[in-house]
Amino acid sequence: MSTQLSQEAFDRLKAEFDDLITRGKIDIARRIETAREMGDLSENGDYHAAKEEQGKMDARMRQLQGIIEDAEIVEKVDTTSVSTGSVITIRYEGDSDTETYLLGSIEERRDGMEIMSPTSPLGTALMGHRPGDTVEYVAPGGHLRVAIVSISA
Repeated sequence: MSTQLSQEAFDRLKAEFDDLITRGKIDIARRIETAREMGDLSENGDYHAAKEEQGKMDARMRQLQGIIEDAEIVEKVDTTSVSTGSVITIRYEGDSDTETYLLGSIEERRDGMEIMSPTSPLGTALMGHRPGDTVEYVAPGGHLRVAIVSISA
């Protein structure tokens, strides 16, 4: 299953991956070697911390590699109906406040913008609908109705 990304998000993830496989691997190898030189590894906190960090870095590299290999670049966002990459403003039935979300991958994160997955129950219900439409979806607490206030790129 491909992950839909903007070109900006794809470039950011690719740069992070390239940094991890070059500078990141070199830095962690140096930290492990320095910690080994301190002696007994069984009680060496620096060594264990560096090895744990290496494991997390390796996991992130695998995650990034999978995303990059399967990424689908979304060039243009449709602003007439909800689609991946849309910034949507919604209002829950019975509520006067609105909420704004970017519909897309968590990797699309932007400062001050909440992300909604297009595969979540609400994200799936919103797909293809237009401003002014009201959609219903099943949440853990029951059926909810949401009005689409606006859509932007």
